[in-house]
Parts: sequence; structure tokens; C-alpha cells
Amino acid sequence: MFLRAAIPFALIGALLSRPAAAQERPRPAGELAVGALLFADDGIVTEGFVGGAARFYLLPRIGLGPEIAYIRGENHSHLMLTGNVTVDLVRPVSGKARPVTPFAVVGGGLFRTREQFPNNQAFTSTEGAFTVGGGVRGLVGKHLILGAEARIGWEVHIRLNGIVGVRFGG
Repeated sequence: MFLRAAIPFALIGALLSRPAAAQERPRPAGELAVGALLFADDGIVTEGFVGGAARFYLLPRIGLGPEIAYIRGENHSHLMLTGNVTVDLVRPVSGKARPVTPFAVVGGGLFRTREQFPNNQAFTSTEGAFTVGGGVRGLVGKHLILGAEARIGWEVHIRLNGIVGVRFGG
């Protein structure tokens, strides 16, 4: 399921990228995300989350990497592990990242829920996870990344978060 959803993004990115031999891939990056997930329940339930992701560029505008997110709710928690494909929507300039880059992202993996009941018993379930969305990130100096993103996902939720990251390398 993840690969089927990622293929259109990868093809669009490959078709829109310049076929210049001198084009370089951006450096890898690590990011910390902090925000909220809004779940549809008997109304909207908002739960805070923190996560981390890495991004390695396969092509000048297409990155791939893992992500882990921990979501804390009342009497329960969620752990989400996904692999993400990120498509930068603008081209790098001479192999260098632009100061501001809008992006699209799609991810797929696992969503694990742990419920704690009043009688001190716990229930754990694991199901597939899928997220799709986009955002914008900006480069502050040579290495610091700041940004924001929004996604929709399954287990059905809307995700809104800020991003702080670092680009690795010289």
C-alpha cells in the first residue's frame, strides 16, 4: 500500500526535476517534530505528540527516510513508525537548498495503541498507518531547519506540527 501511494509522488518529482548532470542531491537531514493530532471521536480529541525523522535524498528533490512519533492521550498512548517519501516542490539552486522549500510527504508503516484500563489491565493493538500532507521548511544559516506541516492519516487523524532540524555535512 505504501509503495503504491509513493510511486505517483516519485514519478511527478522525477519528471519535474532538471536533467542536469551537475545537479547534486541535498545533504541528509534529521528533524524533530512537535505538535498535535486531532482524532475524530465523539467530537474532536486533541493529543500532543513528539517525533523524529531522518531524510536522505535519492534524487535532488526526492527524499526517503524513517519517522517515529509518540502520541500521549488520557489513559492511552500511540507509537507510530513510518517510512516517508518527501518531494520538494521547488528545485535546488546549483545543488544548494533554497531558503524556503514547500514539500509534499507520504508515509506508511505501523500505528500501535496501548490502552490502560482502571483495573490496571492493558490492551495493545497494532494496525497499519498511512499519512499524506505537506508543509514548508526554511533553512536558517547553513544547517538549521525550521518549518511547519499538516497531514491527514489513518488511524483517522489530522496532524499539525512544527519542525526543527539540522542538515548534516559541510
